Amino acid sequence: MKPSHHNTHINGAGNCKGNCSHQHGDWNAFIFQRRHLLIWFLAALIPFAVVRSYFSHSPAVYEVETSHEETSVQTSEHRSTPVPILNRAGDSLVGHNSSVINQDGDCDLSTGEWIPDPSGPFYTNATCRAIQEHQNCMKHGRPDTGYLNYRWKPMNCELPRFNASRFLELMRGKILAFVGDSIGRNHMQSLVCLLSQVEDPRDIYNDGTDKFRRWLFPSYNFTLAVLWSPFLVKEMTKKIEGSASEQLQLYLDVVDKNWTSQLHEFDIVLLSGGQWFLKAALYLEKDEVIGCHYCPGTNFTQLGFYFAYRKALRLALKSINTSPDYKGLTFLRTFTPDHFENGRWDNGGTCERTVPFKKNEIAVEGMNAEMYKIQLEEFEKAAKEGAARGLKFRLINTTWASLLRPDGHPGPYRYPYPFAKDKNAKVQNDCLHWCLPGPIDAWNEFLLEMLKREST
Repeated sequence: MKPSHHNTHINGAGNCKGNCSHQHGDWNAFIFQRRHLLIWFLAALIPFAVVRSYFSHSPAVYEVETSHEETSVQTSEHRSTPVPILNRAGDSLVGHNSSVINQDGDCDLSTGEWIPDPSGPFYTNATCRAIQEHQNCMKHGRPDTGYLNYRWKPMNCELPRFNASRFLELMRGKILAFVGDSIGRNHMQSLVCLLSQVEDPRDIYNDGTDKFRRWLFPSYNFTLAVLWSPFLVKEMTKKIEGSASEQLQLYLDVVDKNWTSQLHEFDIVLLSGGQWFLKAALYLEKDEVIGCHYCPGTNFTQLGFYFAYRKALRLALKSINTSPDYKGLTFLRTFTPDHFENGRWDNGGTCERTVPFKKNEIAVEGMNAEMYKIQLEEFEKAAKEGAARGLKFRLINTTWASLLRPDGHPGPYRYPYPFAKDKNAKVQNDCLHWCLPGPIDAWNEFLLEMLKREST
């Protein structure tokens, strides 16, 4: 049945001879069929739209290894079809809880690109004493400096450069705590370096491992704390009977008291993490094993690390929401991608790029997309519950900005002058943590802009 045939009926209705009602009946039946077809088609599109918006692609299999306290992951050798991160200002999972700085919601800090900026970094290894050795790329002889000459440009607005004096004024008399893993500590150390250009802080507490540490900026009575909690929940490590190996156990229904016991002291809490969940582990609830991630040779159910991370993050956010003594502002910083290429951290993986990716050269996909999705979903639930209790939750969405910076990692320069004796030396790379100074400093520009918005 051709549309042109029915157009003849419509256009010639005034001149119809004979039984026009039969023709009108045919046309009405056609319209009825077309309407049903259209409704069916639109309904069929809804699941695809939902899947696309949540990045629901089948994740690749990732192996987990550990090196001292730091965890790295295997990057997928066979990437799925790229799915760009879509953080529109109107996205219900981002929206008013994200890094939007305009009151009308038209400007989202999380989407944009890195553009050249010849002004360079605010500090160097000579002007900041808080840089951890593994991230001290300048001191360790990294030869290129171009990675220091970019700034983040959001899609529809300008992100001002970091203003240390303004940050300290906003934080006068407050305590800001970073809770998470070594990337969270990396983030905190960047902030210490940025602020120390205005006032050199006093190191008022250090547990000797840098896992728990506090800095005081005396002129502003502002304390910056970092608390080590890579899983956010209770963890234990037990030796495997008859083996020299150890087995990690995560209690997914017991929050880590190392940070929640201090929650009442803090005015602002910044949660982050996720990478450590890739470690092989047994998962427990009510002191009983309910499953595991990578536990060959056992009868335990393989639940996977996505399951554990969702449970742990949900419990952590719930603990904040139900704390009787915490009335502060809570930030969740989104998942940080690594940039290992040609292997993992432990089998020759490297990060040799010296310039940022263009926005059409890479996408949030695979594990990065799934961890990001979990964060958005759990954050939205917690933010709604918190709002009902008068608590504020905000999302610092740095995933896309971080993904575009494969050039910002220490790589082989986690070690001092790794090629001094042999230019072809095989050196373990760090493509997960960030050079200081480096792209991670922009995370604190995100943070400052959001704090400014909270103060208005």
